[in-house]
Amino acid sequence: MSAPQDAPSGATARQLLLTAERLFAQHGIDGVALRAIAIEAGSANKSAIQYHFGSKEGLLRAIFAFRLGDLVQRRNLLRARVDVNDLRGRFEAHIVPLLELAESGESHYVSFVEQLERSGAADVFANQEDVQQSRKDFVNDMSRLLKHVPSPARTMRIEQVQALSLHTAADRERAVNRGGPLVPFGLFVSAVVDGFTGFLAAPVSEETRRQARRTKRSPSVPGVRLV
Repeated sequence: MSAPQDAPSGATARQLLLTAERLFAQHGIDGVALRAIAIEAGSANKSAIQYHFGSKEGLLRAIFAFRLGDLVQRRNLLRARVDVNDLRGRFEAHIVPLLELAESGESHYVSFVEQLERSGAADVFANQEDVQQSRKDFVNDMSRLLKHVPSPARTMRIEQVQALSLHTAADRERAVNRGGPLVPFGLFVSAVVDGFTGFLAAPVSEETRRQARRTKRSPSVPGVRLV
């Protein structure tokens, strides 16, 4: 396996990376040939992906490296400004950078990640240090602030809200890239954060508590998520 590039070097590599991000987002990780990416990017070298990134996996890792650093840095900045006991604020700090990227009109990254998770290849990239730390920070925050939710149900809620956040951001990204009227970004973000925070913090019914007590499940960490 080729060593992954940390970031595209040069205009040609950058164009290949951005084209790949868009085509993978639109057609799926297994729906696009590397040669087709090179052609779409306008490269005369049909083996340009192999030349610049070594392999398909190297290309996927480069897409991550290109976007993930800024995303994690923005999250850390927002988290540092929020009270540690503010559930809504802590959740907002996690999701807003993703929604901002989706809103940029210059990215297909969120839809790319959605396709990567659907492909079943997400675990290859979940071991990246930035991914692990960002995910750990979020899980720890949510777990600490949701003590009123029994453990199995709490884990499920955290898993589900991560998935819902990704799909919501990807839907917004596709809508932005298509053009046309959209709910204003500020309203969209506030309503999404309200809804997902309410989902996380919702009162637990006695039925759910009974089911939780009956569920023999060892403590676990929410499943693989890349954002």
